Amino acid sequence: MIVGACTIELFLAASGSLKSKRQILRAIKDRVRGSFNVSISEIDHHDLWQRTTLGVAVIGNDTRFIHSVLNKVINLVSRETRAEIIDVTIEMR
Repeated sequence: MIVGACTIELFLAASGSLKSKRQILRAIKDRVRGSFNVSISEIDHHDLWQRTTLGVAVIGNDTRFIHSVLNKVINLVSRETRAEIIDVTIEMR
């Protein structure tokens, strides 16, 4: 069993409040969950309006497949117009 974990740090320029941030994140997380069989959650910067870090996890038995899924998640998040990716980290265990 291989666990792939990805952190995606985002800048949310369109967010003017925590409520706005939650709406943007909900849309991103719902879109990712609907497209891929992954777990996704906000893992850092909970109290900042325009910044967040998302954690994404995938479990499988093929490293190439896990990398492929995580890269597709990153591509999907990068197409969100209200969020800009600052940093991405992928780990395999």
